[in-house]
Amino acid sequence: MDSVYRQVLGPRFQRLQPELQQYFSLGADSGRFGEGNGVFLRAGCPRPWLRPLLPLVPVSNAFFPEFGTSVPFSVRNFPHRDPWGRPALTAVRSFDFPGRRRIFEDTTVLTGPGTLTDYLGRRRNLATDLVLRVTEDGHLHMNSPGSRLFLGPLRLPLPRVAGADAQVEQWWDPQQQQFRIRTRVIQRQVGTVFEYDGAFSYTYRGFDGTLPAGVEPERWQHRT
Repeated sequence: MDSVYRQVLGPRFQRLQPELQQYFSLGADSGRFGEGNGVFLRAGCPRPWLRPLLPLVPVSNAFFPEFGTSVPFSVRNFPHRDPWGRPALTAVRSFDFPGRRRIFEDTTVLTGPGTLTDYLGRRRNLATDLVLRVTEDGHLHMNSPGSRLFLGPLRLPLPRVAGADAQVEQWWDPQQQQFRIRTRVIQRQVGTVFEYDGAFSYTYRGFDGTLPAGVEPERWQHRT
């Protein structure tokens, strides 16, 4: 099965840099997962006054209050199907701050023809729409314009005035021979409230399609 990114981009997928095409080609039946390691120039919440408030957000293993430079980073990307058979990609990112490791995890799911939904956090209880665009130079740009929070039976759309847009750009840097990624979460009244920006190398390993212990989320989410 084609990857969720290839299914959504269609012919536009061929406009990606060749290295990005390989990176985003992992499908549920590919028999492989990807593993990356690197150092990020910046990672975390750049606004000191906001950091004490982030632990109050009811989404664990997503946004964290630390901020640092030259932060060791790793990522593991697992293509699979979710419990309802939908094609999905689960990512677990680790950020190693002095004395503390922080995890940012999510599952990107093909929830309809040409539609991607990204579920964030240990309980996957923050959902965002994911809009893909290929730039003229073959980079992949991802934008999350709409979000909703799941609290028990409640589905709470976040109003645009209070919400935030996540903007991600990923590309291959031929000079560094590494992948580059730049992510910013921008709140309309405040500006950038969370970010990570850096480079990493990437390899592929065998995978039987079953998420390993510690990678499967505490709870799956079917609602969109």
